[in-house]
Amino acid sequence: MSKAQGSGARGFPAFAARRGGRAWGRSFWAAQWAGAVEDVWPEEGPLKRGRSFARTGRIGPITVSPGRVAAEVYGGEETYTTRLTLTVLDDDEWDLLWERTADRPAETEALLAGDLPEDLLEAVEDARVRMLPGYGYGDLDADCGCDTPDHPCGHATALAYQLSWLLDTDPWLLLLIRGRDAEEAVEELKSALLLRALAGDEEEDEAYDAEAGDETVGGTAQEPDDSLQRAAYARPATPLPALPPLPEPPAAPEEPLTGIEADPLDRLAADAALRARELLAYAHGFGTTPPEPLDVWQDTVRLAATHPDPREAERLRTGCGRPAEDLDRAAAAWRTGGRAALDVLEHPWTPPEQQTARARTALAAAWEAEELPPVDVDGNHWTLTGRGLQLRLGRDGRWYPYRRRAGLWWPAGPPSADPAEALADLTAPADDM
Repeated sequence: MSKAQGSGARGFPAFAARRGGRAWGRSFWAAQWAGAVEDVWPEEGPLKRGRSFARTGRIGPITVSPGRVAAEVYGGEETYTTRLTLTVLDDDEWDLLWERTADRPAETEALLAGDLPEDLLEAVEDARVRMLPGYGYGDLDADCGCDTPDHPCGHATALAYQLSWLLDTDPWLLLLIRGRDAEEAVEELKSALLLRALAGDEEEDEAYDAEAGDETVGGTAQEPDDSLQRAAYARPATPLPALPPLPEPPAAPEEPLTGIEADPLDRLAADAALRARELLAYAHGFGTTPPEPLDVWQDTVRLAATHPDPREAERLRTGCGRPAEDLDRAAAAWRTGGRAALDVLEHPWTPPEQQTARARTALAAAWEAEELPPVDVDGNHWTLTGRGLQLRLGRDGRWYPYRRRAGLWWPAGPPSADPAEALADLTAPADDM
């Protein structure tokens, strides 16, 4: 049920100096925390020095985060970093805690209302998970930059006592130290309650099925009236509208719009248009997941393909970590169709047989003046033997023309939904295979 959470750190201002009084907080959770700390570190010397130092006002702002409490302490002329570290609960432990809490209606109601009830400790003990320090060896540890041989030092115990002061106003910090902030804890408890409710509904349904003889007319069990649901599902699906065609590229102005030699506005607009088309394609069913952000290689190819300054392309060739010819071919592919065209260049795949059969029919019908030359089909690569021409079917349903040049296949034009149309401009044969 739980997932690894991204609970963030919380900061608190430094406490001012205090005169006398208790060294630990006054609330239930503050007293429980201080008592557990003293059980883990029972030596009176460091504890006594910590109680005294906590009141001096020489501990800076405190940061509380999962598994860590930290602050700067001012020891005379020097400043030290002092840290308390605690074990963060894993997802299974949190799940078990919320299951045990859900068994207790009063505690559950208090948690959902934003309070941390005292009796929650019983659920913690029942689940055998950590909340207060001391559950298992090494659960609470300390680290400080001072040279004091004591472990823990007085700075660390002072920080532990000051944390109890924070618990007077925000006891939820106990959960944050273990890995969940208040909002995450409440949401996970709600999920546990929901799963329990769903499981209860299933048990009731099973019990109803077992006793169906009680709901009969003339000895026959009554079927629920689901005519409205059946009628709704019987309606024909409304077809989605066709994807709009790509607009013609705008004419480049004679002077940059911003007055900068390498005007970035046209490239930004082109990138936005390609991104919009990818999102539209996903919305219309071309792809199972929305397009992800570009990785480093894809973004390098995009810059090489669209940047107007030739010096930028040369810089990318030098620093991309791949042969310059790879980047040139990738950039040529990008200029024909963006990320989808780059995917066609670099990642072969096997289309469904039905799609392959339709393509064969379309090519044969379009070859009127001469017989269609032999076609070697290898996955989504269709090579016209002896002509140095090739079509590649993209996952977006479009055909991308390629021409063989110096022993390599290079993108040779814009894609088309019709394989015959994609070959229209490839009339002159190039190097043979």
